[in-house]
Amino acid sequence: MSVKEDQIIRELSHYIYEHPDERMALMPVYDAAVDHSRRRACTHEQRCPLVVTGGVVVNEDGRVLCLRNGTRYALAEAEPEDEDDTLSGAALRLLAEQVGIRDVWTQPGAEGPFLVDVTMPGHHPYGPRLRVGIRYLFRAHSGAVFPSAIEMGAAAWMPLSKIGIEAVQRRVETLSVGAQ
Repeated sequence: MSVKEDQIIRELSHYIYEHPDERMALMPVYDAAVDHSRRRACTHEQRCPLVVTGGVVVNEDGRVLCLRNGTRYALAEAEPEDEDDTLSGAALRLLAEQVGIRDVWTQPGAEGPFLVDVTMPGHHPYGPRLRVGIRYLFRAHSGAVFPSAIEMGAAAWMPLSKIGIEAVQRRVETLSVGAQ
């Protein structure tokens, strides 16, 4: 993975500073990243938290881009790959590969992670490790996605109320006030 622990540490530090009420829940993740960085290797026998990244893309109508995941739609997320230099870049790469999204931008003041969510083992498809999702908020026009991705059902612009993650709903609502 090219995304270094140092970047994960920076992103988590920024996020914890912005959201001090979430500090206790995120400290084990932060500590594991610091340990990896200092040792330059994982000494946790792959039991350390697994970091995934994702982009939450909101269009001009306040709808959120979701990708087909089996029989339902979900927010896009994936593990960073070797070619990824940043977590936000990994999120954008995933969206570009899956639905050809282009011409996205960040809202001023929301360039860092806008949500870090943690899922316990057994409640996600990534195996027996704690899953840590670092999500970034992006803006795009509806036409930024390949029309064929929408027409064929690979992606859809969903109302915010249909997003099943309450923390995403609250954060997008909070950041969208006055932004449109």
